[in-house]
Amino acid sequence: MMTKTINDKVTVSEIAHAIAKDWQNVSPYAKDYLNAMKEITDIEGAYYADSAKSVVMYFLCNAGSYRGENARAYKALLKEMIK
Repeated sequence: MMTKTINDKVTVSEIAHAIAKDWQNVSPYAKDYLNAMKEITDIEGAYYADSAKSVVMYFLCNAGSYRGENARAYKALLKEMIK
């Protein structure tokens, strides 16, 4: 898990790197979105022609096989970011 204080904002990029380290066999459907998320620092920004939020949403839609305690925590952080 990440070690930031409650007042520190975690970036999409940091979460993506943590997921990549934790998820041993990344789904081929989620892999490209995960790689894109590694470059996103601002959820309000863009990733080429897509919004950062849409990249995160596409990742979440394709990350159903990513399970476990860490998966639930990371996905919850991402879902909170796109609200």
